[in-house]
Amino acid sequence: METRKLGTQGLTAAAIGLGCMGMSHGYGTPGDEAESIATIHRALDLGVTMLDTAEVYGPHTNEELVGKAVRGRRGGVVIATKFGIAIDSGKMRIDGSPANVKRSVEGSLRRLGVDTIDLYYLHRKDPAVPIEETVGAMKRLVEAGKVRYLGLSEVGAETLRRAHKVHPISAVQSEYSLWERGIEQAVLPAMRELGVGLVPFSPLGRGYLTGALASSSAFVATDFRRNLPRFQDENMQANRRLVEVVERVGKRQDATPAQVALAWILAVAPDAVPIPGTRRRKYLEENLGAIDVRLTSQDLAELDRLAAMTAGDRYPPAMASAVER
Repeated sequence: METRKLGTQGLTAAAIGLGCMGMSHGYGTPGDEAESIATIHRALDLGVTMLDTAEVYGPHTNEELVGKAVRGRRGGVVIATKFGIAIDSGKMRIDGSPANVKRSVEGSLRRLGVDTIDLYYLHRKDPAVPIEETVGAMKRLVEAGKVRYLGLSEVGAETLRRAHKVHPISAVQSEYSLWERGIEQAVLPAMRELGVGLVPFSPLGRGYLTGALASSSAFVATDFRRNLPRFQDENMQANRRLVEVVERVGKRQDATPAQVALAWILAVAPDAVPIPGTRRRKYLEENLGAIDVRLTSQDLAELDRLAAMTAGDRYPPAMASAVER
């Protein structure tokens, strides 16, 4: 698989990674540990190198799962994890304090069963802590050999610039897809100015862009998508017109909607490593087929219009308040 550079500090990864969150968090239904581990192993066999997790996924159980999967297969694997979000009594709490940086990394190293984390992200900026203090503490982890490269998730352009002055940032993780392109306004230009790579999460629109979701009635009560405006039934119906365009392009390319959505990112962002999530081998293999899809100028022109057509906000207000622009 094609290898891409993330940042200018030496971090590289295969062009498509694997988001592991859904194997144990977020979508309500229990994961199948054996199939999840088999999916990770199959990903590595097929050339995937980046595995993405976070301490809050589970919480903690997703890092443990990834740790089990990479045991004995650590060489060549880029393990990326995130810290800074805790969930207390169902409410999200952000902690970017230097003390939490030090505490969190030890927990992640233990759960992952590794000596060094390849890419360590701040999951969300703590509004109560200057970014210089948080990244300064993260920098000390690099100096101590516990972390190789630093990343930030869902930060604005100014925060990124300030952080980058303290220690080079290799990657920013943000939602980016055919129906979510908000980072193009200010964040992506700043990233490219500084030489920072992009790791798009939810590149398949949390499953919607695959065409497999018609109604929120398919979601179990604990599926977090029930709380997202774009997954309210009225908006899901309105957004069907996006899927129809993706399906039309897919027919021309003999590709699935998921492959088209990933191929679009690979085409428009050569500095990006998308991390589609799945817990099943068959969907992993489908996703990786995007590598062979070559979109035409006509395809790209049709797909370029979709974000402006999207109905519904990305997050409800409480979740949106934690995301910088």
